[in-house]
Amino acid sequence: MLAKERILDRLLTIYGLSNFERSVLIEASRIKRGRTITYAELAERIGRTGSQRAVGNALNKNPLPLLIPCHRVVGSRGMGGYALGTALKRFFLFIESVL
Repeated sequence: MLAKERILDRLLTIYGLSNFERSVLIEASRIKRGRTITYAELAERIGRTGSQRAVGNALNKNPLPLLIPCHRVVGSRGMGGYALGTALKRFFLFIESVL
């Protein structure tokens, strides 16, 4: 884990997130600007194949949406949800030239 990720992990621990939730959010923080991945891909990246619903629930608890770009995680058949609203998710993806 990089120094940046260790700091992020400590911050997420303060918010009372579980190990699973922290691993989801740290992996989401690695998604580059202008790129998206699916909930299923994120689940695979953390070694939890098939747990895309749990990944979505963890992303919904993101206390640092400006640092952890969970809007870059999309559904396999569409955009998926976003804790701050799908209109804002669509806007963020638009300004990153994803939509």
